[in-house]
Amino acid sequence: MTDLSAVSGAVIAFDLDGTLVDTAPDLIATLNVLLQDDGLAPLPLAQARPFIGRGAAWLIERGFTAAGAPPAQDRLPLLFDRFIARYRAHIADQSRPFPGVVAALDALKAAGARLAVCTNKRTDLSRALLDALGLTGRFDAIVGPDLARAAKPDPLHLTATVALAGGDVRRTVMVGDAATDAGAARAAGAGLVLVSFGYTEIPAAELAPDILIHHFDELPGACQRLLGACPPDAGGL
Repeated sequence: MTDLSAVSGAVIAFDLDGTLVDTAPDLIATLNVLLQDDGLAPLPLAQARPFIGRGAAWLIERGFTAAGAPPAQDRLPLLFDRFIARYRAHIADQSRPFPGVVAALDALKAAGARLAVCTNKRTDLSRALLDALGLTGRFDAIVGPDLARAAKPDPLHLTATVALAGGDVRRTVMVGDAATDAGAARAAGAGLVLVSFGYTEIPAAELAPDILIHHFDELPGACQRLLGACPPDAGGL
């Protein structure tokens, strides 16, 4: 059995879209409904997938621009409201946890880690998605930018998440997939694990994570290695 003693009492904070859950099919399907309502061609999943991770407004703006019709700023609030209404109704039609997620969460929780979600998705939508997938109960805190009053890469988003989870940022590992996660972790002084399969316009390997993983089976051991280098009374990782 893998030694996970170092994770006891630590916070493992997760990005949601593209890290814990493959939400791209439902997000891009919603974007494409908006595009088609405007008479525009839908975007292929592979093209639009990297636009996910900075919230719905960013996805809409990038999506319409990629479709050749950048939206006027005064139209964005209406498009945003239509997007949210449609997405909420289809939030888990095709979205599923990435392979190995549930087993990794359970292993970390059993070892005494505090688990949190630190996501640029709104808190209510994050909870709705995690509820639909039966994952909510595994987390000590679920924090969107509305609840933190900051959005990644702002470190305040991560520090607020850690505080709500009852932990210490000096014994925290941020698990993500993109530059927003890397920026928040580095600025907050947390450890950084990135997944290689997420949604990012910059390859995760180029974001200089402490550890890059290719499957969630690798995550518990990666957290043990990072936190093992930072005893409970240490000043940081």
